[in-house]
Amino acid sequence: MKFPVRTGAPASQKTACAILPIFENRTLRGVSHDIDVSCGKTLSKLIKAGVSSAKLGQTLLVPNLTGTAADKALLVGCGKKENFNAKTLSQAVFSATTAISKIGIKEATSYLAYHSIKGIDEYYAARLTVEAAQSALYCFNEMKSHTARKPNLLRLPIAVTDQSKAKESRRGVAHGQAISSGMDIARDLANRPPNICTPSHLAKESQALAGMFKNLKTKVLVERDMKRLGMGAFLSVTHGAKEPAKLIVMEYKGGHSGDAPIVLCGKGITFDTGGISLKPPSKMDEMKFDMCGAATVIGTMAALGNLQPAVNVIGIIPACENMPGSQATRPSDIVQSMSGQTIEIINTDAEGRLILCDALTYASRYKPRLMVDVATLTGACVIAIGHIYTGLFSNDDRLASDLLAAGKRSLDPAWRLPIDEEYGESLQSNFADFSNSGAREGGASIAAQFLSRFVGKTPWAHLDIAGIAWKSNQNKGATGRPVPLLIDFLLNL
Repeated sequence: MKFPVRTGAPASQKTACAILPIFENRTLRGVSHDIDVSCGKTLSKLIKAGVSSAKLGQTLLVPNLTGTAADKALLVGCGKKENFNAKTLSQAVFSATTAISKIGIKEATSYLAYHSIKGIDEYYAARLTVEAAQSALYCFNEMKSHTARKPNLLRLPIAVTDQSKAKESRRGVAHGQAISSGMDIARDLANRPPNICTPSHLAKESQALAGMFKNLKTKVLVERDMKRLGMGAFLSVTHGAKEPAKLIVMEYKGGHSGDAPIVLCGKGITFDTGGISLKPPSKMDEMKFDMCGAATVIGTMAALGNLQPAVNVIGIIPACENMPGSQATRPSDIVQSMSGQTIEIINTDAEGRLILCDALTYASRYKPRLMVDVATLTGACVIAIGHIYTGLFSNDDRLASDLLAAGKRSLDPAWRLPIDEEYGESLQSNFADFSNSGAREGGASIAAQFLSRFVGKTPWAHLDIAGIAWKSNQNKGATGRPVPLLIDFLLNL
């Protein structure tokens, strides 16, 4: 979809539909009031008649708007004017786009961010508008036998008050489109079934993306390469699987050749049965989403290819299946990681940390400026903070602060959780350096503590996305998070 930026008097702007805000007490303010005056108070009469309210997200289509250049108007509830902020703007845009896409309108102009909004500038208003609109239009139909009707909305111009704001708005549009494209790539990969989205599929998709963008290349390591490198922890997870494991390395070089890169590492378990420590059947179908960390990194690298920022970023994706079988790793087996540390396997369903620890050790060869891993790692994180925040763990306060700020700006929030050494006490083993699983209490912090043993002194953060990477039930599907957080973080370094 296209998002041109418009300036000029709203009542004289030709559009099939003007998207207008309405605030609490059913009052029309600013641009909504101006258009209402131009059309002979048609909008305020409908509001006084009780046809529409200002409840956030509620919409009302006004089919005939005489006296203005707009054919129609869509009134969108935005709550209290004093509370209208980035989050409520995003929700209002999502609702408006959803409503318009259902009624066959191909073009509509958004005036939701026409006036100043609490806490954000023109850049973020435009960027968040694009992201919300694209999210509202996203659908995954590629595996269905019939072709679903595509949304009719093709253009959503964003109106701003004057030309001085247009440049930053256009920059926001460009960034929003790149982020949305990265999110869609992440969603598509995660929504594909595990018989399609295998480790080999992730590798091929990553290679295809490298061919599309300047400064981006991909290499793929196979199992014999991993054996040569001593990745015993990673390979222990894939022993029971027929599908071969892959270690995907995506390199974006937008900065100077001597600049230390940032490493993003994404967990890519394309299906997780739990291995010998078999999961219960309930919702095991959702374990195709256990590669959302990998999908996030791939989507983020694609967004970087679109944006071409002056930074060097390495995306490392360990990808495999976790299956039971005669060759599968057993509880009590001991494996040696690439770092040389030995690990007693207590629970084969604590597999994500095993593939990540070798990937993080591999990342050290790039002498990174910092590392961030992304993983649907623990159900304990979901229990701790639910489905709103990404769980953030870090050995570096500055890095943690920057990621938290990026999450806030991008409406993709994170919450910092502890990683104290005491959480590692339950990982003690009588037979190896430590085990891969500990107590249930504080399980997310224990898993993060495990990973911290493989990063040395490099500034590092772990993002546990088990609660936010996908939705269940009738809205089942991948969310594309935390691509916005990561891109915002990288753009603001």
